[in-house]
Amino acid sequence: MKISKLFIASDHAGYELKLFVKDYLQKKGFDVTDLGTNSAESCDYADYAHPLAVEVEKSPDYYGITICGSGNGIAMTANKHQGIRAALCWNEEISRLARSHNNANVLSMPARFISKDEAIKILEMFLNTEFEGGRHQRRIEKMPVK
Repeated sequence: MKISKLFIASDHAGYELKLFVKDYLQKKGFDVTDLGTNSAESCDYADYAHPLAVEVEKSPDYYGITICGSGNGIAMTANKHQGIRAALCWNEEISRLARSHNNANVLSMPARFISKDEAIKILEMFLNTEFEGGRHQRRIEKMPVK
């Protein structure tokens, strides 16, 4: 999996975990663009999911990380974009399958339900798992609404 750029976004519930994950990724040498939110003040996840999705759709080498309280709302919003395959991941195995079987290009994490240590394990699995292709590619090709 070639990653040339990572985009990260959250709502207020995911703000603290977003900062932690962003710092972790930057220390590992990743080019990370933070698209907000920029505080723990109440906000709407869609305001951050849409810009992230637009950026990730620009290149197959761009990936995204979204974080909200449950991980659901921000993932659902990102998935409204045809080129996005956002996967809600709450453990390493789900993260591995999201990449290997679904070629997920956006990782969505539930800040209220995982620890920082769990987030790193999920993230590492996502970043280090290759898409298997084969029969899975045929299924990916059927996802867009035509």
